[in-house]
Amino acid sequence: MAKTNLYDMTGKVIGEIELNDTVFGIEPNTAVMHEVVKNHLANMRQGTQSTLTRAEVRGGGRKPWRQKGTGRARQGSIRAPQWTHGGIALGPKPRSYRYTLNKKTRALAMRSALSAKLAAGAMVVVDNITLSEVKTKAMVSFLNSVECTKSALIVTPAVEKNVVLSARNIPGVQTTFASVINVYDILKADKFVVDQKAVEMIQEVYAQ
Repeated sequence: MAKTNLYDMTGKVIGEIELNDTVFGIEPNTAVMHEVVKNHLANMRQGTQSTLTRAEVRGGGRKPWRQKGTGRARQGSIRAPQWTHGGIALGPKPRSYRYTLNKKTRALAMRSALSAKLAAGAMVVVDNITLSEVKTKAMVSFLNSVECTKSALIVTPAVEKNVVLSARNIPGVQTTFASVINVYDILKADKFVVDQKAVEMIQEVYAQ
């Protein structure tokens, strides 16, 4: 089984932890990870862009001039698309960009992302990620002690209020918990900092 160092909150190595090879030791599938990240970004889109059609622009109810005899082209409304201040033809309207991928694809992408982080030495397992009080300085000190100098994703077994509040003002640092982690956040972060209990929860789900 794959192994990695186990740290405490001071950054000291206190032992090793064994990791399931089916979750943390596979050959990363970049194509599947790309597909899942693309799906995640598409599902995040609001899709609220909207333009006004000729029926929605104010005005234009009266025919601007008579049909024949003026020498000009026939016009029915000054709010037709060819007019300045007219409606937009075939413009965007609110829509959903959401689509789904099957469970096996999402699970393979998650295993690939976790394995890639471990293989790159960018995964830090901590025995217990917790803080006794809300203090950004303490969180910065912890991250520095485990050599997280850039962006980091901190994963706890459940919502740790003090950890979330202490990390929220640190640029590039994001917190989440084990049951809602996603491939996009894992790949985006330079370091994957995860609680030992969260690792057990992740393995329980994805080792099946």
